[in-house]
Amino acid sequence: MAREEIRVLTPLPMLGYGFPVEWFKKGLEMNPDVIAVDSGSTDSGPHKLGTGAMTCSVEAYRKDISILLEACHEKKIPVFISSAGGDGSDQHVDAFLEIIKDISREKGYHFRVAAIYSDVDKDYLKKKLWEGMVKPCGPVPPLTKEEIDAATTIVAQMGVEPYVKVLKETGGVDVIVSGRTYDPVPIAALGIMEGFDPGLCWHMGKIMECGALCAEPAGKNIFGTLRRDHFVVEPLNPAERCTVPSVAAHTLYEKTHPYLLPGPGGVTDLSKARFEQLDERRVKVSGSRFIPAEKYTLKLEGAKRLGFRSIFIAGVRDPIEIEHIDEIIERVKGVVADYFSEIPEDSYKMIFHVYGRNGVMGEFEPVKDFKPLELCIILEVAAPTQEMANAICSRARTEMLHCPYEGRIATAGNIAFPFTPLEIPLGEVCEFNVYHLLEVDDPVEPFRFRYLEV
Repeated sequence: MAREEIRVLTPLPMLGYGFPVEWFKKGLEMNPDVIAVDSGSTDSGPHKLGTGAMTCSVEAYRKDISILLEACHEKKIPVFISSAGGDGSDQHVDAFLEIIKDISREKGYHFRVAAIYSDVDKDYLKKKLWEGMVKPCGPVPPLTKEEIDAATTIVAQMGVEPYVKVLKETGGVDVIVSGRTYDPVPIAALGIMEGFDPGLCWHMGKIMECGALCAEPAGKNIFGTLRRDHFVVEPLNPAERCTVPSVAAHTLYEKTHPYLLPGPGGVTDLSKARFEQLDERRVKVSGSRFIPAEKYTLKLEGAKRLGFRSIFIAGVRDPIEIEHIDEIIERVKGVVADYFSEIPEDSYKMIFHVYGRNGVMGEFEPVKDFKPLELCIILEVAAPTQEMANAICSRARTEMLHCPYEGRIATAGNIAFPFTPLEIPLGEVCEFNVYHLLEVDDPVEPFRFRYLEV
């Protein structure tokens, strides 16, 4: 008999960020069919893909994963973890597997584990490019063979099909660890495999992948109940509650369109979604629809290394200097360019961030006539080597420190430095150079699978 309900527990929005165990255990008492958690994002930029870094520390991941594995062992509830390490690269899938192995050896656990790898082979991608199967995703240049070669790592963001393949082929595993994954997938996978409405599955995944951010106040643990014609979400912390405005608002989160949510294989249409307050803490959602695409596409993400970055951080309190800050910055740029005239200007970048005026919004700041009391100025220098970045940053700092300006009264330094070293080396600079859509005939085609017992 087909099941009429699937219950999903999501302990937090991002694995490694920590979560309240008390409310997680309350969720376990509600008999979830799966514990699903995402651990990936491009929000922090290309650094992870470009350098192989993880979003959180190994210690943080180990602490969160150990709690999930304890629940899996004691309650026999499968655990789905997506986008391992933040970028979902193969090396971070393997890193998570090592954490799971270590914890299992230490605790005496035994699990059947599936790993899904998402690194894209460059020769495969070049062939797809030659066949015309790769298109830009948004306002980015067309992909080239040169950029494919330049990328440190390229991953494909999988849809639900690799999860369904694992579940069908194995009859169910204890743990799935996947590479780069569309965020709602681990929450939506079981429902889609069991034939529930995919629009509801994807919408519930969209709401829950951020944990209880859809609650008032925003929290960590959330529980979702998927049924044939609706789903219900509720936070597990009794101090939090889901409301129609809070859940509807989160439906708009991280979207370029108010009710169309594109993803692997199609678009979730939320134009007819209905939100109902069941009680003080639960919201029922219905009416979400999924529209399959004519051509199945997967988003590609890749990053390359560009050079090295250094910064200085300075405070400004002089109201006269604040009034002339744009002139000072232009003078500093000119002096640096003259001083390093032997270096092509297009080989390095100087970017001033002026916090307290428009450091967040930049040229899009709508308040133009605001007179700040003080400023925090961060100069970011990117150059081919760390030594060059440090040198340019240092020259800019000393010029700004003693730069003359109209009405200047101070006879010493213009700016104050809260930290030493005054020039702070930040290491390698990366940029996304692959942000494209890959057309595939088989949604599982680019991915690889590994089954193991730990």
